[in-house]
Amino acid sequence: MSLLANVLGFSAFGFATRCFQLGLQKRFMFEAPQTHALAMAGFGAFGWGVYELEQRQHVLIDARKQVLLANREKENAEYEQRKAAGEAGHAGH
Repeated sequence: MSLLANVLGFSAFGFATRCFQLGLQKRFMFEAPQTHALAMAGFGAFGWGVYELEQRQHVLIDARKQVLLANREKENAEYEQRKAAGEAGHAGH
């Protein structure tokens, strides 16, 4: 998901949250528009933080994946060596 989509999505959720809050209080929806902007900015900032967190996690996951693949290759090579050594040892008997 792109940064823009994340920020806009969370901002829209902030706007809806503020409208819901005013609806529960039975107040006019657009009584104080600056509070809508504040809610949108706050939720948008949270969306940006979530996006950055996801990016850091992807980097960490990719690094861990490379380590695991390298370990698997090493283990497979060792297994093949043992298998070849075992077959060579049995051929002489």
